[in-house]
Amino acid sequence: MSAERPDMRLSDAERQDALDALEEHVRTGRLDLDEFGTRSAKVSAARMASDLEPLFTDLPSPRPSALLPLPPMPGVAQASAKNEAQPSKWLTASAVPIAAAVAIALFFFTRGTFIVFLLPLAVALIMSRRR
Repeated sequence: MSAERPDMRLSDAERQDALDALEEHVRTGRLDLDEFGTRSAKVSAARMASDLEPLFTDLPSPRPSALLPLPPMPGVAQASAKNEAQPSKWLTASAVPIAAAVAIALFFFTRGTFIVFLLPLAVALIMSRRR
């Protein structure tokens, strides 16, 4: 089996899909009835997707769905592209907690000046505008 699709066991629907593809090839004249009979018997006995592969190597589309490559998983490629676009994401996420820690330290060192607690708010506003 190919690297895009692992060799999996066939379902009844996948076997029927393969038989439908063979019937289409008979209709278009690519297979005669004897070849169709031989190949359809092999499709009915097939247990794995790799068992279907030799039956369709010399035929163009349509091919059974069990032999088609799997579509890419959504979100995997998109997530990695999004992370590459924002390399300083950790800075944005850690700026407000750091500013809060600095504000608490300044509160104790400046003897109760409450204005230092505006520092995390200012940092949050500045960081939100950078995005």
